[in-house]
Amino acid sequence: MSLELGFLVFRSPLLSFEAFLWAVLLVGIIAFWLSPGGIAWARFRSKASFAIPGPLGYPFLGLLTVFTGSTPHRALDKLAKTLNAVKLMAFSVGFTRFIISSDPETARDILNNSAFADRPVKESAYELLFHRAMGFAPYGDYWRNLRRISANHLFSPKRIAGFEGFRREIGVEMAEEIKFSMGTDGEVLIRKVLHFGSLNTVMATVFGKRYDFGNPDLAALELEELVSEGYELLGIFNWSDHFPVLGWLDLQGVRKRCRNLVSRVNVFVGKIIEEHAAKRIGGGSGYDYNNAGDFVDVLLDLEKHEKLNNSDMIAVLWEMIFRGTDTVAILLEWVLARLVLHPEIQAKAQAEIDTVVGRSKQVSDSDVQNLPYVQAIVKETLRVHPPGPLLSWARLAIHDVHVGDHLVPAGTTAMVNMWAITHNEKVWSDPEKFRPERFMEEEVSVLGSDLRLAPFGSGRRVCPGKAMGLATVHLWLVQLLQGFEWVAAGDGGGAAVDLTEHLKLSMEMKKPLVCKARARAF
Repeated sequence: MSLELGFLVFRSPLLSFEAFLWAVLLVGIIAFWLSPGGIAWARFRSKASFAIPGPLGYPFLGLLTVFTGSTPHRALDKLAKTLNAVKLMAFSVGFTRFIISSDPETARDILNNSAFADRPVKESAYELLFHRAMGFAPYGDYWRNLRRISANHLFSPKRIAGFEGFRREIGVEMAEEIKFSMGTDGEVLIRKVLHFGSLNTVMATVFGKRYDFGNPDLAALELEELVSEGYELLGIFNWSDHFPVLGWLDLQGVRKRCRNLVSRVNVFVGKIIEEHAAKRIGGGSGYDYNNAGDFVDVLLDLEKHEKLNNSDMIAVLWEMIFRGTDTVAILLEWVLARLVLHPEIQAKAQAEIDTVVGRSKQVSDSDVQNLPYVQAIVKETLRVHPPGPLLSWARLAIHDVHVGDHLVPAGTTAMVNMWAITHNEKVWSDPEKFRPERFMEEEVSVLGSDLRLAPFGSGRRVCPGKAMGLATVHLWLVQLLQGFEWVAAGDGGGAAVDLTEHLKLSMEMKKPLVCKARARAF
């Protein structure tokens, strides 16, 4: 800059005033970005009661990069500890305002508060009909009706017991498939077996259909395709959810893919509903009014005040298939991975099974209550590897609400970092150590009453199928331990087991477990 130009810039009143305005604007923008919690919290910064500690994040993006990574639960835990915000931390993702708790007492305040009874509905969830199903339906009369139907009809203790035979048979079929894989390959890709077993169980309970392990028909293959596409769409980080201005562009094609998928789901599920309805005409075609077992029959039999229309039935049934397929398979894969790594724990569980059940007797649900160590293994796996480390689906503040000393504004998305709670040394001794014995020393419920370990959530939005899922996990685990000794593939060493996590909709093993299953002598 020449001396003359410099003189003009700094001596001209007009230019000085313009420079001052630009400087003020720039400082204002920076201050806006640098508000605790990020840009989505910026307009609340002047209110002391809103001063929830939190990271600044990147301008406009917030903590977007955390949620596009494979282990956001670990990144958020580290941030909360760094900022001394374990109880409650604020952050932004784009223009979406978040709070997250890594503390069991604060988590209870959130999950059991009616102010957080709603869920934020992502575009993909809305397009996939889930806003008309139990998971995402708005808090109100329709949602209460769905919850009543789930508790009284779909997941009642009587119905869970009624499906025991289905679950046991599928466990036997999985054992046969494992033997076949060992005979042909000398090892087992256990995820494939567990996934198909879970899918078959869901189909049996929801639609009353079964598929052959070795020779799945076209309907089974189509269902797998539908579920797989749905998982991918719900798991995608959709920019439109956090940057509304981009919504109409559908840059990632999420909306288009969702609508294509839903049209296929409507045909697939609608056809099965029609088949069930046809069997009822005149009580013919083999329909037995005294043995209407599957969920389609349950929904068709509802009294008038609970009755759902066809489109809502499709949404509810589709969600049941979707939510029920992955959790059991993922949890059992983690359990078996841990048992391969800890043969002494596996041997102790098998000794308990041999004593209580025997090696040749058929396993039943009633046996599980007499197998406390097996139950402890499942609990410890849920603690170390919670399938939903961020409790899968968040909550939404319906109105302004206090959480501790902080006022959380309406429209804020609330999350609980269950992984952080279950790995907190102030909550659990030796949290990184896999030690099922801790649950033999202290009774801890995993069904939502104890927020130190609530993998299925708590409060009004607790997972409705948790009891069915646990019954299936326990039964199959006992069957798999009764029949096989599980060792690592290759040289049989634990080095072949990779416990690296990857969070999609649920927290999966990044590298699928491949192991050997040696048949145990009767």
